[in-house]
Amino acid sequence: MDQRTDEQVLESYRRGEAAALEVLIRRHHDDLLRFLYRLTGSRTLAEDVFQETFLQIHLSAGTFDVTRRFKPWLFTIAANKARDMLRKNARRRTLDLDAPVGGGASGGGGGGSGGGEVTFIDLMEIDGLTPAEGVLDAERDAKVQQVVSELPLLMREILLLAYFQRMSYSQIAEALDIPLGTVKSRLHSAVAAFAKKWQGVNKDE
Repeated sequence: MDQRTDEQVLESYRRGEAAALEVLIRRHHDDLLRFLYRLTGSRTLAEDVFQETFLQIHLSAGTFDVTRRFKPWLFTIAANKARDMLRKNARRRTLDLDAPVGGGASGGGGGGSGGGEVTFIDLMEIDGLTPAEGVLDAERDAKVQQVVSELPLLMREILLLAYFQRMSYSQIAEALDIPLGTVKSRLHSAVAAFAKKWQGVNKDE
């Protein structure tokens, strides 16, 4: 297992180690693909953006500031590529809820719902569903994706970075290139908006 940090791996790539880019792709594949799926609401778009993101990493490797962390830079590029892709697909306003949910981005995620209260973090996870977990988890995941997709893109991004990627305020500020105070206020608004929409989705149950 490669023990180098992301920053050291990227530096090796800049120095001509071609296989180093593959190390970064493997290392961030699951997390980034799940993030992009939540952000775009489409597995196809998520995969396209994932490819474009690492193409941009390849093209921009020489400009990376090695004193910074790689992951916020990676997610900044991914979020920007996703915005561009979503603008091109602006007419597609709703999710395809008939598509399989909960397992397409391999590897993933938390414990699912096992009764009791479901936390916001639980809702933001994409679980690798097993047959025994049944229809309820899949339905919940579809509802979460529906609610997330209805939020403005800026709110969607910050929720996913905070609750799915578990980035700190300072890391989110770096990734989105916004002040720390803006991160806090925007996240507060996003959580409130999600909670309101989530209540609306579940009010008849």
